[in-house]
Formats: sequence, C-alpha cells, structure tokens
Amino acid sequence: MNGASLQPRSGDAPKKLVLLLHGFGSSGTDMISMAPHLHDAMPDTLFLAPNAPQRCGMMGAGYQWWGLSGFAPSALAAGAASAAPAIDAFIDRKLAQYGLSEADLAIVGFSQGTMMALHVALRRPRSVAAVVGYSGMLAGTLGLGHGQLPKPPVLLVHGTADPVVPIAALHMSESELKRLGIDVTTHISNGVAHSVDPIGLRLGRDFVAEAFAR
Repeated sequence: MNGASLQPRSGDAPKKLVLLLHGFGSSGTDMISMAPHLHDAMPDTLFLAPNAPQRCGMMGAGYQWWGLSGFAPSALAAGAASAAPAIDAFIDRKLAQYGLSEADLAIVGFSQGTMMALHVALRRPRSVAAVVGYSGMLAGTLGLGHGQLPKPPVLLVHGTADPVVPIAALHMSESELKRLGIDVTTHISNGVAHSVDPIGLRLGRDFVAEAFAR
C-alpha cells in the first residue's frame, strides 16, 4: 500500500500518526486533501493516506478496499474482513518505522474507508487513540463479543442528504458501538450529501487533537 502523505508541520520527527482511509473509487491523493484542515492543530503529526490495494474497475483510476456488490450486512462484513490484513500490516510497519504505538495513532475514514477504520480499530491488539468516521458505517460485529475489545473513542459524522450511505447507517452504527461499550460521539450535518462539510472537518480535527492530548 502506497499513497500520499503530509509531513509534520513542526519539521520534527513524527510523534503522532493520522491514517486517512479513502472511500470506494477514490484514492490517497484525494483523501490527503483533508489533512491541511487538521494540520495546524497537530504540528507533530504525520498524515498518511494510502491507496487501497485493489484498483476499482468501476471508477477508472480509483481504488477500492474491496469490490462492493451490495450493502447486505454479510457482504459488508466479509469485504471489510478481507481488506483488513493489508491495513493492519501498513499500520504495523509505520508504527515500527517511527517508534510509535497504537496510542499515537488515529484513524480517519470516509465512506468505505470508515467501514475499514472501524473494522480495523476494533480488532487491533491495543486501542488506537481515536477513530473518526465520515459518511460510513460499522460493517458488522463478528468476533467483537468475546475477549478484551479495544475501545477507542469514536466520532461519526453523516449528512442528512447522503444518497449513497443513508443517514440511518449512523444511527445503526451508534447503537451497535454503544452496545459494545464504546464511547461514541455523533454529528448530523443537515443538508449535506455524501461529503464532508467544514463543520465536520473541524469536529474531526478537534476530536483527534483532544484524543492525542490525553
């Protein structure tokens, strides 16, 4: 997995990492455009936006974490599980490279990237600092009912006019995460479609910055 990055504003070695996971048919180059909105609040943070391993045949030059054949819960869960090892390996490599731990890592996802962010973060051996999910959903809870579950704080942001992933996905995901004992914050963006507005970006920035400051 390779993609785009934004180096720490401080110019020093990174003390924190933010992993940005793009949506279906998008790319790390698209997703890294979110980083400048977060940059100033986290001067010692390296932002990484890898491309998903698979080319997306439906979207030209874009990438996919897995081929979307539908939104059936079983299909989403299977797809996220199939893509998770590549993200876990990328995280392991980057944490080792910079001498950091999961406590120094936040994962931010959009759409399919949100599904991956939640899937991976809830199954890591140790809890990451925070997860921010835009316009996505929790893709199943298989395997999360047993043992010591990582419980990172989660922020979910979703637009009421989203025609791709309906706003109902936020409510379902919030309910399931709370059932698992995870601290969930939500924000509903009125009139926003399948995208992120400036308020959502600000909330995500503040959420991650506060988690890193703990």
